[in-house]
Amino acid sequence: MKLKHNISRIEAFSDAVFAVAATLMVVSFDMDETIILHESNILNFATFGISFFVLVGLWWVHYNFFRRTDYMDNWIIAFNAMLLFVILYYVFPLKSLITTWFGKERLSIDGFVLLFELYSLGFALIFLFLSLMYYRAYRKTKDIESSIDLLFYSRHFAIYVLVACASVLVAKFQIGLKFVLPGIIYALLGPLCYWHGLHFKKKFKTLSE
Repeated sequence: MKLKHNISRIEAFSDAVFAVAATLMVVSFDMDETIILHESNILNFATFGISFFVLVGLWWVHYNFFRRTDYMDNWIIAFNAMLLFVILYYVFPLKSLITTWFGKERLSIDGFVLLFELYSLGFALIFLFLSLMYYRAYRKTKDIESSIDLLFYSRHFAIYVLVACASVLVAKFQIGLKFVLPGIIYALLGPLCYWHGLHFKKKFKTLSE
């Protein structure tokens, strides 16, 4: 007999993993025992703050998936598990990247390239698994309106994956490192997602007429 999946337990487990990720950030948050604010204290606080709100943003994106569909199967559970695994490790290269932006850590060219490769690879994997979760739910959802919405977000997050992969290639071949091109390339997300939204809306509006 095939048993139904308990979505509430999957959501509870996911929230627990996000809580662990937040705890790991707190544990790695270095602060002097004195109450005097030094430059290092402010930098650590800013780094922690940015990393924390990035984690909150990822939680929000993950949370919205479960608001848009109630479909669940073993494939989505597997994709969700891999997503959570990547998120747990994502906060660590992110913290080093932010510290480097503030000029606190001096990295060699190889170290700089490796940092961007790790950051972009983690970014790509996170949104790849999200895209696959949406696509799987889209394939199994019979309601047309809901399935179109799920397909939109599957393609939307696939754009994130493509931009992140482009960043990995730019970093690997050391193109425009002087101008931090591997990071600037993420600015393409705005126009690409806007174009996708217009194109998708026009396409499915035409199909519905």
